[in-house]
Amino acid sequence: MKTLIVLLFAISCFLPNLASGTVIKLTSGGNIQMAIDNAQPGDTILLAAGRYEGHDLTIRKPLTIWGESYPVVDGMHKGNIFLVAAENVHFKGLHIINSGKSTMEDSAGIKFFDSKSCTVSDNLLEETYFALHFSNSEEITVSNNRLFSSAEKEYQTGNGIHLWKCKNSTIENNTVMGHRDGIYLEFVTNTVSRQNTIEGNKRYGLHFMFSHDNSYLQNTFRRNGAGVAVMYTHNVLMQENLFEENWGASSYGILLKDITDSQVINNIFRKNTIGIYMEGSSRNTFQNNSFQQNGWAFKLMASCDRNTIEANNFLGNTFDISTNGSVVLNTLNQNYWDKYEGYDLDKDRLGDVPYRPINLFSMIVEKIPAAVILWRSFLVTLLDRMEKVIPSITPENMIDNSPKMKPYDLGTAHS
Repeated sequence: MKTLIVLLFAISCFLPNLASGTVIKLTSGGNIQMAIDNAQPGDTILLAAGRYEGHDLTIRKPLTIWGESYPVVDGMHKGNIFLVAAENVHFKGLHIINSGKSTMEDSAGIKFFDSKSCTVSDNLLEETYFALHFSNSEEITVSNNRLFSSAEKEYQTGNGIHLWKCKNSTIENNTVMGHRDGIYLEFVTNTVSRQNTIEGNKRYGLHFMFSHDNSYLQNTFRRNGAGVAVMYTHNVLMQENLFEENWGASSYGILLKDITDSQVINNIFRKNTIGIYMEGSSRNTFQNNSFQQNGWAFKLMASCDRNTIEANNFLGNTFDISTNGSVVLNTLNQNYWDKYEGYDLDKDRLGDVPYRPINLFSMIVEKIPAAVILWRSFLVTLLDRMEKVIPSITPENMIDNSPKMKPYDLGTAHS
């Protein structure tokens, strides 16, 4: 009796939001599906340390599945491991491994359908095709999980955290490595992704489309195949994130396509092939970001207009800004450019001479990519000097009239 009281007290301390119910304890090798079927709504199934086997374990009522010392639940490479279609289902402290690998069924470690107010926290998922898959669900919390895949090719794995047609959710403090996309969101609204580490995924660290009114805060996106892709979306806040070491012919810190009315604030773009690549996007603000040691800090296509780029640092980039058109309808204001050679006679900390960040050679490379082999040659230096004296090809209106003389102190959580 004392043991049961202590156990119930521990559960109430660690899982305070769960409804009260009976605790059903399984020992290693027990039948999880039978325990689920016999449980009443609101019960907790406690898996003792050890190993369990099962796949397509189906939950259709409010339950908590809680692991003691990370018990292993092995799907034996068959189908989904857990299937959930209910409200108030909670997973905590499990080590889930070896789902099936069906591209037709999107096999997953845990898959949710039409669910609400569910949580997945403090779990370890390894060698699952999709790790966590949610569809048509709301008020989901995914926190403090570690998701790993050792797949060698993109087609051999699914996404780490996948949300389709979901809303009002939170994704925070997760580590996702080795999947196709670290986090994938489609038709997702009012969702916050915060303090996640997304590293070494095969395609995108974060990939979202048609997903409005979302926030991405203090995440780290490092060494992902193509960086981060944001498409066909409006009203996005991306703040205090780190985009780092996304190298490759088609790699970006962020790819922005058809994005409107969004904010990219106080982020660090460091050692990417391209810090930000943007096309077909309007009315966005890029402020207080630091672009450090990228190939291109900013590729701003001519299809973009009414964007504001202000109070950013451009440090050690091969090219600060490039474009593919002669008319650019965007605003540059009070950025710091380490290549600026102007002066400040009135001591207002702003350059007295406007700065044109697009050089002639970047325009040539945009049209003839192979020309990049001439970088740092005397010919390139001569061309750029001539263009500064007599501008003829670079966009005349792509100009910062008030460049900062010293870099901003842009402290972030990732600096």
